[in-house]
Amino acid sequence: MASDALALDGVDAYYGDSHVLQQVSLGLAEGHLLGLLGRNGAGKTTCLSVIVGLLAPRGGRICLFGEEVAGAAPEAIAARGVALVPQGRRIFRSLTVRENLVVAAHRPLGAARFPWSLASVFETFPRLSERRHQSAALLSGGEQQMLAIARALMSNPRVLLMDEPSEGLAPQIVAEVMATIRKLKDQGLSILLVEQNPRLVMDIADDIVILTSGRVAVGTTPAAVVRETVDLGQHLGVF
Repeated sequence: MASDALALDGVDAYYGDSHVLQQVSLGLAEGHLLGLLGRNGAGKTTCLSVIVGLLAPRGGRICLFGEEVAGAAPEAIAARGVALVPQGRRIFRSLTVRENLVVAAHRPLGAARFPWSLASVFETFPRLSERRHQSAALLSGGEQQMLAIARALMSNPRVLLMDEPSEGLAPQIVAEVMATIRKLKDQGLSILLVEQNPRLVMDIADDIVILTSGRVAVGTTPAAVVRETVDLGQHLGVF
């Protein structure tokens, strides 16, 4: 487990009496991108909630670079280098683009390979630079998604969690977002990507995990899916 940036081992989680994650185990290698797939209600977002401390697990272990974090407060997990780009973006609409970024700024832990600052964020997202003094509420959907990603990067995470970053975006904007994610991966950032579109994940991921009814149904690589003709339709409904 210590060789992984993030590892879940036998994690159980509940909403009330509903057993939503059942013995979930997965590993995100440092500098890799792990794609987490599954139908609606399979437990993907719940998995992210458990990792960031929004939902306490009732069993199992969660380790960040070998350090146990299961059950820690969200702010403590964030301080250890985990950032979430949430589903629906959840930007601060009443603040400007610049204010959204500044409020999330955090110094990197240790010697970061690519420390993030306003300057580097604006270099990566030129459209955000052009709109730095504009209210976030006035941004397009694609620009809001870019802002959500940039805001997470301002915390200088060691592990980046992304929940449905392509949701509701036009195909051209999806391509831009995925190009940005690929660039972050190439820079060595460890990324756990939750996506509804399996084609996007298969194109960029080093490894994939498919959840079915709160359990890990498949844990493999995109190449192995093709080589072994894994029936993604059985697990995801469409492909």
